[in-house]
Amino acid sequence: MSRPELSGRPAGMGESDAELLSAARDLLGRVYLAGRHEVATAFRMSDGAILTGVHVDGTARRSTVCAEGVASGAAIAHAAGRDVGVVALVSVLRRPVGTEHLIDPCGVCAELLSDYWPDARVWVTEGDDARAVPVRDLVPFKKVRES
Repeated sequence: MSRPELSGRPAGMGESDAELLSAARDLLGRVYLAGRHEVATAFRMSDGAILTGVHVDGTARRSTVCAEGVASGAAIAHAAGRDVGVVALVSVLRRPVGTEHLIDPCGVCAELLSDYWPDARVWVTEGDDARAVPVRDLVPFKKVRES
């Protein structure tokens, strides 16, 4: 799927989410390695903290962990029994040619994020447009976990 290249921040993205975009791009700039670390995510927590995660690709495909999964673990550790959650997130992909693109969480990450933070704002793409939606909108027929 073709995604528009990021040249700045998407139209309609406020300062708070632009800060997340910048944090994800910053991390990606430091750790990018083609085929290994190509996606970075930034979460804003309800206490104002920004947490990041990077895609970790493993030789055994099942060992690969998405950036959103890595950031989710950091968010859970950060909250550590406090009433703190994710309020917004942004994910960025860097292609080997150097272009960067805003990306949606994959299906597995959408499920994970909706298990923990269904009300969080997530930036998604639709054609050449980007917009924020609640995480719950990523999984419209979500099965609710009982425990």
